[in-house]
Amino acid sequence: MTGITATLRVLHDGERTLERDLLTAAARHRTDHEIHHVATDLSRWSREHATRLADVGRHYDLDLPGPQSDASPGALTALKEKAAEALGRRPETGLLLLYDLRELHLAATRNSLHWEMLAQAAQATSDGRLLGLVGACHPQTLRQMRWTNTMIKELSPQLLVGA
Repeated sequence: MTGITATLRVLHDGERTLERDLLTAAARHRTDHEIHHVATDLSRWSREHATRLADVGRHYDLDLPGPQSDASPGALTALKEKAAEALGRRPETGLLLLYDLRELHLAATRNSLHWEMLAQAAQATSDGRLLGLVGACHPQTLRQMRWTNTMIKELSPQLLVGA
């Protein structure tokens, strides 16, 4: 396995994890409409990135899994949604939101670093396929990072100091 294939594999796993974590945060914080809707939208980018990484991975003899299956809302999901509605924006929920945003930010940052490493390898090897992949996906990962960072900046004073 080369460094490029190892990075493709790690980044693919990272994008799938970020997708799942964004969807979990969206469900957990369903009553905060901005968090819910933006996290859901940003999860689609990670899903697309994982799909594109799997496609490019085939050219490097990698068999990366395709998109995660769309889980239909079951009893557990419905229960989580009802719990989120009942809790609303309590102090404990606010701290959980900050924790979730921090973890999302760190996951997106890890992915960004892997995109940057792939970009450097692509430039060094003049690999147009990889350059195209990075050019299409990395800006969206940077946007995911900016959103989580902005939300942390906006929410921390209110949630940590209490208003």
